Amino acid sequence: METKLVLHSQFPIGEVSPLIFGGFLEHLGRSIYTGVYDPDSAHADGDGLRQDVIDALGELEMTIVRYPGGNFASGYHWRDGVGPKESRPTVRELAWQSIEPNTFGTDEFVKLCRKLDWQPMLAVNLGTGSPEEARDWVEYCNAPIGTRFADERAANGSADPFDVPIWCLGNEMDGPWQLGHVPADQYAIRAQQAAKMMKNCDRSIAAVACGSSGSQMPTFLEWDRQVLEHLGDLADYVSLHRYVGNRTGDSADYLAISNSIDRQIETVDACTRLVAEQRRSSSRAWLCFDEWNVWYRARGGDGGGAFAPALLEERYNLEDALVVAMFLMSFIRHADCVKIANLAQLVNVIGPVMTRGDELFKQTIFHAFRMISSRKTGVSLRGAVVGPRYSSDRYGEVAYLDHAAMLDGDHLHVFAVNRSLDKDMRLVVDLDRSIAKVVDAEMLHAELRDENGFDAPDHVSSAPFNGWVVHGSAEAILPPHSFTATTFALT
Repeated sequence: METKLVLHSQFPIGEVSPLIFGGFLEHLGRSIYTGVYDPDSAHADGDGLRQDVIDALGELEMTIVRYPGGNFASGYHWRDGVGPKESRPTVRELAWQSIEPNTFGTDEFVKLCRKLDWQPMLAVNLGTGSPEEARDWVEYCNAPIGTRFADERAANGSADPFDVPIWCLGNEMDGPWQLGHVPADQYAIRAQQAAKMMKNCDRSIAAVACGSSGSQMPTFLEWDRQVLEHLGDLADYVSLHRYVGNRTGDSADYLAISNSIDRQIETVDACTRLVAEQRRSSSRAWLCFDEWNVWYRARGGDGGGAFAPALLEERYNLEDALVVAMFLMSFIRHADCVKIANLAQLVNVIGPVMTRGDELFKQTIFHAFRMISSRKTGVSLRGAVVGPRYSSDRYGEVAYLDHAAMLDGDHLHVFAVNRSLDKDMRLVVDLDRSIAKVVDAEMLHAELRDENGFDAPDHVSSAPFNGWVVHGSAEAILPPHSFTATTFALT
């Protein structure tokens, strides 16, 4: 099976935003407690954060992390999570029906971000909270000392502002499951009030409006349009969410899902452009894909009134890792509009890292994410794929090759998934500039259902790939259901 990927340096899509390599931490299950934060662990540092988890997450080279939710955000009052730990209230958390001790809050999250060089990204409570409460949180985080909430931050040990740059105006407010759910016009008023006060408190911040929580929603696009029209220039971004899975057991169909991801991005992008044109505005809302992942096995989210219950602990196999790579490749292919993206989540809860006591292992999706995030800089190039295709039941016709490419000065990053279940692919990469050599290349390949675990932590992991032949262009044989990430040097 022969396929050619034709690239040209004069056909750029746009600079790839480093913020598409982001993550998400929510007070859900064991994501925070016994995940990133566990003072009783043998791995705990002086702040109660697990050093083994920090080291693993550091390999992903994430740039921005969203917190504290998710559904949790719509019932969270940020002042419960600041100040002396012994004075913080233990509450019944309603989104996931769990006990929340609030021993991990804003200050602890920012400390974690500083250790990993993440930009903090906060989601305010527009479900049960008020616009004024959101404004007060901006003051606590970003204002210089000399006012009430900035002085409270200083009293809690941080005289310097946290400088949180990006704020989400609630979470999934279109969903009936959400605390404080309201119709689009009512949410838009609430979000406009909050954004106005928040930006008056700190004019440097950017705001993310709640878009549709999925393309399956009955209000999809109509919700987005109403919200963006009302918020106007107060909305710097609009959010997209997407969780996928192989519910039918049809792997060929599942591996064609990039068609649907592309369509969701392009449809929401068209909506934002429409609103900007109708408003005769020179600015538009960018796309913030702030929740995405594979999630379909470990459903259900009732913690039964327990502290840190084991919820949504998905186990990932190779085909899930290929789909995670496809998400990131789609974001790269849409570099002209997708500016932020957050893998949901990071530890234990549908995460790339799993813990059990003082043990840890990295899931298959960990390796797919790292293989791309370690090659994150450059300009996305349009690619023409010349090669065989197939038709899937749900997602239509796709090429056997799924790809993305980035031109980074005198280097070219190429990402390639061979979707075939049983055939090798002879791939030729052709650029208008001459390819001189391979700088580094690695491949993720195993049986489709293979996964990692505490007893076999490295069963599925990336390995160096030495199969490229370079002679101005580059060619290699890629095995079935494999993902390859390569950096070439150009003459």
